[in-house]
Amino acid sequence: MPETSPASPWRTTPLTAWHEAAGARMGEFGGFWMPIFYEGILQEHRRVRADVGMFDVSHMAEFLVEGDEAGALVDRLVTNWASRLEDGQALYTPMCRPDGGTQDDLLVYRRAANRYLLVTNAGNREDDHRWMLAAAAERPEEVTVRDVSAEVALIAVQGPGAVAAVENLADRAVGDIGYYHFREGVSVAGVRALVSRTGYTGEDGFELYVAAGEAPALWEALVRHGVQPVGLGARDTLRLEARLPLYGHELARDITPLEAGLGSFVKWEKPGGFIGRDALLEQKEAGPRRRLVGLRAEGGIPRAGYAVRRAGSPGQGVVTSGTHSPTLEVPIAMALVPRAWGVKAGDAVMVEGRGRTVPAVVVKLPFYRRPS
Repeated sequence: MPETSPASPWRTTPLTAWHEAAGARMGEFGGFWMPIFYEGILQEHRRVRADVGMFDVSHMAEFLVEGDEAGALVDRLVTNWASRLEDGQALYTPMCRPDGGTQDDLLVYRRAANRYLLVTNAGNREDDHRWMLAAAAERPEEVTVRDVSAEVALIAVQGPGAVAAVENLADRAVGDIGYYHFREGVSVAGVRALVSRTGYTGEDGFELYVAAGEAPALWEALVRHGVQPVGLGARDTLRLEARLPLYGHELARDITPLEAGLGSFVKWEKPGGFIGRDALLEQKEAGPRRRLVGLRAEGGIPRAGYAVRRAGSPGQGVVTSGTHSPTLEVPIAMALVPRAWGVKAGDAVMVEGRGRTVPAVVVKLPFYRRPS
């Protein structure tokens, strides 16, 4: 199936025609022509928090790493400890450059000791592939890296009703799949899927990896069984409330995992180390110059790129992501601020952008945590 439309410079997914026929508001994201919303961001956001919704996230990039040294290569590439996983288990991890900046953040799935699936961000697909191939070149006979993105579609079913929605269509129980675990070979509405208990919304749910050509049949079966589509606009507000980073915002080549508050995903004790370890260790020992904080604003929405200032404190911070929270019904943001400020929950700051200044207060992250 072609990845680009003759009428558009943007890549498409196997579901693009469905979204357009359904009247979705479309837009570019990560080089793809994607649905931003169908009914509206607010309604779709609340649907996922209260019940269930599904997302086309087939724009994500997938790579197969295979061979006797597959685990060693993945461990070299990422900060987390991938080879320690069990078969059928997944993890989240940053992937760093030698200077400690973030090349990307991704999910790693261990399918076998010699076979891993890496899922990265759409906009970094080609660059990530080159990055992985360069690392693999050090052991060319023991490991291969293959970009399988065009062969795979990904549908995320998220919300309190997600388990029931998928189990209603599956040929076996899936509710027993643990968080950050997955099961292969599950038939969902007659479509063979890798069913992963993961997501990017702060809610329970699954991500369903299927052959690209099978995605429309699965999507339409879910719709027939009452699961409504949700666009990337609500996906962004959902992930922000849950404090989930977005590459290019909370993480970037000039933002390290330590600055982004992701130190728990950096495994210093991992044998053999990882790319960027020395630079990150130096930053850890000196203390990162910046730290990520949550903000709750009044009188305006802090947008990405807005300046953050604190009375009596030198320097400035920057908003990385901001929105009006549909769940909390207040403007919220994440921001990188100087560590020297020593801010804590309750401290006041000012956010400046587009000729306006609005007051904000530092709050604990995440903004939203689903009920246990």
